[in-house]
Amino acid sequence: MRTLIFISVLALVGCTTQFRINAPLERYDPDYGYRLKDIAVPDRSEELLLILTFSGGGTRAAALSYGVLSELARTRIAIQGRERRLLDEVDMISSVSGGSFTAAYYGLFGDRIFEDFESRFLKRNFDKGLGLQLLNPANWARLVSAGFSRGDMVARYYDKHLFEGGTFGDIEARGGPALLINATDIILGVQFEFSQNRFDWICSDLSKFPVARAVAASSAVPVLLTAITLRNYAGQCGFTAPPWFVDALQSREVSTRRFQRADGLASYLNVTERPYIHLLDGGLADNLGLRSALDQVLLEGSAWNVLRTIGLERTRKIVFVVVNAEAEAPTQWSQRKRAPKMGGILNAVTTVTISRYNFETLELLRQNAAKWAQDIRTNRCLQASRAAASACADIKFYLVEINFDALKNEEERSFLKGTPTSFRLPAEVVDRLQNAGAQLLVQSDVYQRFLRDLSETQAQ
Repeated sequence: MRTLIFISVLALVGCTTQFRINAPLERYDPDYGYRLKDIAVPDRSEELLLILTFSGGGTRAAALSYGVLSELARTRIAIQGRERRLLDEVDMISSVSGGSFTAAYYGLFGDRIFEDFESRFLKRNFDKGLGLQLLNPANWARLVSAGFSRGDMVARYYDKHLFEGGTFGDIEARGGPALLINATDIILGVQFEFSQNRFDWICSDLSKFPVARAVAASSAVPVLLTAITLRNYAGQCGFTAPPWFVDALQSREVSTRRFQRADGLASYLNVTERPYIHLLDGGLADNLGLRSALDQVLLEGSAWNVLRTIGLERTRKIVFVVVNAEAEAPTQWSQRKRAPKMGGILNAVTTVTISRYNFETLELLRQNAAKWAQDIRTNRCLQASRAAASACADIKFYLVEINFDALKNEEERSFLKGTPTSFRLPAEVVDRLQNAGAQLLVQSDVYQRFLRDLSETQAQ
């Protein structure tokens, strides 16, 4: 009996070391792998850039995001002389934590998400399933070993019961929208997106990497779960840092923030100091999944450079649909004399901090939108002939915010904001969250303005 108790305790403690999960990259090739430059797909409009971001928040976030996807699938538009679903015009999905389950499933399986995602994840008790893994004797020996952690156990469970062994190579082969799953590098405290662009720095091959492991990293809540670890193979594949990186390190006085991001990436090149990369919940660095898109502009130097990189120089409308499943900040402790325990403190600190940071991230996007539009217009005009006057037309930005505060029904708003962050919600609550996602998108004034503008443009 004592032995079993001892083993169980060790299982709960776990460890974070895992040496075998990311494959080395044989040879660096800027045209190989799952990259942001491949975002431009011939089947989608060159004049519309549509980006979705899915926040963290457990099943609450996954269900809200699913509701938005469903509504985009129901919305028919006419663009470039043909009618199609607005969902088919989505160019990129950037996700964090709970939102990564919806994004990854759609990235791997496409429209199949509307057939079985509810039964396989949203309305399934994943908390119970994960708990049973700790009681499984087959995992006890693994968990006390030096190469297996609770994070690894969770990734295996997701792989078997949800993602079916799918890799980023499989996502690339399907040809859907670009998918950025975001975790947090716990040493740098910044987001780590799963793209070949980022894996180049550690000379690793993302195409062979299991999607389940990326989602496990993106949703690895501190304390409850351990980090997902990557092996750093920097220096083994002939990787050459891009020009902006050298410029950022040499011109720190021009942009301190750009220098800090470049300096963090430089740390990956020092394999002696950083032989392993440890990743936790993406919400620790950015709970909206929005910073990856913002940082692309920062690192490339301008919005125009980003559009050139991804092959969308003709873009006229840029739409961000930000799905934010932010919960209500806990206030009940203010009414109690006894201070909250560890769980309460963790919940309060993370909820309040995330809420504040979400606000700052959205403000950063709003403040930069006009500047980006002017930058794109100016550069496109300079490159266009005088006969192509249309090239100098204005660029329109649309920021569509999906959050519970916009719900008109006060009772429903309060109920959904109080939904716990877990992977176990009653089916009726999941339905209400899905309906809220669709409803919030439809009632958004910005979204409706975008649809009107799109219709008017096509009529011209």
